[in-house]
Amino acid sequence: MLNILLLISLLSGSLWAQSSLNFCTKDLETFPTLSGGREKPLFVLATETLKYITGETKVGDLSSTEAFCKLSLKAFGMPLDLPINVKVEHVEVRKSLGMGPDQTSVPVGELIQKRDIITRELAKIKENNSFKKELNKVQGRLQTYDAIVSARAWNIPITQDGKIQFIPLSEFITEQRIAGAQGKGSNPIEFLFREAKDSYLKIKGEHYLIELNYFKWNLFTWSLLLSILAIMFFIITKNKIPGIVLTTLSIAFQITAMSMRVMISGRAPITNMYETVMFSGFGALIISIVIFFMRKEILFVVAGLAFNVLSLMMMKFANGMLDEGISPLVPVLRDNFWLSTHVTTVILSYAALALSWILANSLLIRSRFRTVSSNDYKYEVDLIYTSIKFGVVLLSAGVILGGVWADYSWGRFWGWDPKETWSLIVLLIYMAILHGKYTTWIPAHRFVPLVAGAFMSVMMAWFGVNYILASGLHSYGFSEGGAVFLGSFFAIQILILVSCMKKRTAA
Repeated sequence: MLNILLLISLLSGSLWAQSSLNFCTKDLETFPTLSGGREKPLFVLATETLKYITGETKVGDLSSTEAFCKLSLKAFGMPLDLPINVKVEHVEVRKSLGMGPDQTSVPVGELIQKRDIITRELAKIKENNSFKKELNKVQGRLQTYDAIVSARAWNIPITQDGKIQFIPLSEFITEQRIAGAQGKGSNPIEFLFREAKDSYLKIKGEHYLIELNYFKWNLFTWSLLLSILAIMFFIITKNKIPGIVLTTLSIAFQITAMSMRVMISGRAPITNMYETVMFSGFGALIISIVIFFMRKEILFVVAGLAFNVLSLMMMKFANGMLDEGISPLVPVLRDNFWLSTHVTTVILSYAALALSWILANSLLIRSRFRTVSSNDYKYEVDLIYTSIKFGVVLLSAGVILGGVWADYSWGRFWGWDPKETWSLIVLLIYMAILHGKYTTWIPAHRFVPLVAGAFMSVMMAWFGVNYILASGLHSYGFSEGGAVFLGSFFAIQILILVSCMKKRTAA
């Protein structure tokens, strides 16, 4: 390394340090790199990495790309001290690291000095509790920072025998390469990077840049705004055309964003919790429009938009619970046929049942605070009933397809795995409600609160198995950080039921 620094100094003179710093600009956002088994723009790698370490996508006035580049140059002796603060989310971990009660992050230099504390604490804990998980996360963030500043986190494309291979930056900047680039430009480093990018583009093209546009366009955020405006227009004005136009635009934006995600990953966008929330919100909106064309009732579209807004808000703000990153699939999920049938069908069933949940809670709350005529009440009960029928049919198909996939992948149709068991529980609950309503065993004034409360079983199957039980063969879908969200959801739903549930009387 010292030889490289000496050679750089001899070749580029005193301008090396300044020119290297100038090299780290936003122009590098489109530079191709390899991370997590996928080729992606440097902007995506830098943004995801810094967000993982610090919780932020910038470092002071520096963009993620500029900061990532300058941190990588520390491996070559560049005197750079960027204010990197490592996030620490667990209260007890903060205490063990000597952080203040209101301190949510710690300077990386200070944390490096406390690395031994993390190692000792991890050695003491046998149970895999939240404290140990957070310690592992903090240790992982430190290791990621070490990889950046040692130039091992940034992989550079090189051409060998007409094929692209990737090597770490620490292996790319060598005495031989710098000597060969001398005199071919104002800065040998800039020449080497430009040459590497040009060679990559000639062989593989610009397909990888789709991911850059996906992240920069923020189509889901625009969809959220459009859906909110559509609801407002449907409720406030009698003219439904503005609401229809806004709804159409929201759907178009979401289709574009999901299509880009499919092009990036090469698979259906339903393999982790972030994607299931994304697809369920979109699915609820599409199902609501399908039912609207059948029943000619705009209330379905409003309910679909409402759940769409809730889903998009989770995607936007629940960053600690939902990871928007695109990661390689585990082997069992690599069969796109089953992924595109079983999982899609189950998520669409949750979307249809979410419509019934939105409609039921809306009717409960309106009946509690103002008079709803018997005819209107019965009419809306019938709308809820229609949504449940769609959901039960889709969930039945999803459970059967899941059994076939399980037999194909694991050699058994059914194994009482927690995910399987809770899916069956949800199906049985809604079938009981459906048949109870059909046979009049469940009167209308009990049907509505039952439907509102039944969605808690969907949330348990969807989120609870992943965030609370965290066991079983479906472990590839597990996530962390959702227990508080789920507990809050249950508490709010129960509060609504207790406050609004009363026997319906004729108006």
